[in-house]
Amino acid sequence: MSKNVAAIICAAGPGTRFGGKRKKQFVDIAGRAVFLRSLELFANRDDVKQVLLGIAAEDEELVAVKWGANLKFFGVKLFFGGYERFDTINKGLELVKADVDLIAVHDACRCCVTDKLIDEVIAAAGKTGAAIPACPVAATIKQVKDGSIMKTVDRAGLYEAQTPQVFQASLLKRAYQNLKNLDQAKISDDSQLVEAMGEKVTIVEVDSSNIKITYQSDIAVAEAIIKSRPKPKPQGPIGPYIEAQW
Repeated sequence: MSKNVAAIICAAGPGTRFGGKRKKQFVDIAGRAVFLRSLELFANRDDVKQVLLGIAAEDEELVAVKWGANLKFFGVKLFFGGYERFDTINKGLELVKADVDLIAVHDACRCCVTDKLIDEVIAAAGKTGAAIPACPVAATIKQVKDGSIMKTVDRAGLYEAQTPQVFQASLLKRAYQNLKNLDQAKISDDSQLVEAMGEKVTIVEVDSSNIKITYQSDIAVAEAIIKSRPKPKPQGPIGPYIEAQW
């Protein structure tokens, strides 16, 4: 039986490491804004009944003027997030409808996510209650202090967490209610909140192509990844303005 899913897309962050005149979530990747590429993959799904986009209040005019028509077409609900990621998700959770079974939390800047990956993580969370995509660590990891290597970390069994992270709605809400009891400075993703309650989180093993846009140099990498993938065949009649719709 199909589960009802709500997607919370986090696009409220300041993106201080990225630099430039425009925040990374609003930069174009191969002709479309980063956050739109992420958002549309959820908005086009039959099982996703609600798409919530968290932005900073200061970006409201930019988003409304430049992409308002797109968001209306997809039935996206805008809300104002906070400076910290957890503040944004907390506000999004308040808007999730009562009939939602699973909540998917996705970073807007992971615009290289695929339909297949989303399928697999939602399916895994539907069975176990909590699932995230994760990639085995391939690099050699060094623990450093004061500019010098303290030790080389054994990477066996180490995985890099990605998004979307998908949870049973009641579980994620309980995890966020417990946030006040934790040292927030040491919490970096939603699965860690669930882990803190003693709950198990399933991983869906994926590759490293679902990158997160963090630095300017990531733009070219993301474009190369997206352009290397086969283009989906359009369904139904093709209008003369299909290329210009975005």
